[in-house]
Order: sequence, then C-alpha cells, then structure tokens
Amino acid sequence: MAISEKLLNPGEKLYISTRQHPKALFLPILALVVFLAIGVAVQVLLGDGDGATWASRAVWVLCALGILWYTVRPFFVWLTTVHGITDRRLITRRGIITRKGHDIPLARISDVQMEVNLIDRPFNCGTLVIADASTFGEVRLNDIPHVEATQRQINELLHAIHGGNAHRRGADEGV
Repeated sequence: MAISEKLLNPGEKLYISTRQHPKALFLPILALVVFLAIGVAVQVLLGDGDGATWASRAVWVLCALGILWYTVRPFFVWLTTVHGITDRRLITRRGIITRKGHDIPLARISDVQMEVNLIDRPFNCGTLVIADASTFGEVRLNDIPHVEATQRQINELLHAIHGGNAHRRGADEGV
C-alpha cells in the first residue's frame, strides 16, 4: 500500500492508494544506459596509457554524477511520491529528504479530468487533473495507473458527497 495508515483520520476509509506508473522510470533507465555507454566508449577509445587512465577516471566520475542525478534521484522521487483517495479527501505526499504533502477535501473538488496520450495508452495510465476551490486551482497527478477506473471511483465518491447533500437540501426544503 502506498499511503500509510497513520495518515488517515479515525473512521476514514482509504479507497485508492497508488504511486506513478513505472512507465515514469523509462527515461531514467535510458539515461543510465546512455551514461554507461559513454563511460565504456571513452574507456575503449582512450586505451590503457597513463594519461588515458586519469581521463577515463574523470569521465567515469562525470558519468557517475550523471547517473546519480538523472537515474537514482528520479527513482527515489518516484518511490516516495504517493497518492491516496479516501472517503473524505485526496492525499498527495512526495519528497526524499523534505516531505511535502497536499490534502484536498472531496467536498472542494469541482472537476476531475483525465488525459491519456498516445504513450500512456499501452500502459493503461494517464494524468488526472483535479480542479478544486483553492488558490492553486488544480492538481495534476501524472502517470496514474488505471486512470479511467480511478476517475470513475473519484466521481462516485464525489457523487456520494455532493449528491447526498443535494438530496438532503431538497428534502429539507419540502421538495
């Protein structure tokens, strides 16, 4: 489960707990392959001479830094970014060292949009754009697995909240 139970309030039920689709790691994996290929190519081209040893070490250090920045860092960002939807709110948490979180009460969500591009379709993932009544306006959740089912489930939760309130208002007014 991506969302920890300690983030939930008493009586709150978790419906969706997810992180980004592993498709988000394709570019970091490609970066890893490119940096390793550069390191090996430079090592082969320079050979085994004295000057070549220092140059190849320098290139390997640069490749290691590139791997750390373009592969390891995105992996940990992916690993520590989680999204959850309960019967009361949308929860997002992200960050490696400094954790950042954003909670939106379901009652404040006004629109849930889904974007699925050509690359997302084979992986059955996409982006959810959730509009709310805050100063931020919208929250984008990228590479959500099973995005259509997730959108439907959020819409059902919203209908239960908003539809139930509208029904009660009509009953209170004698309609």
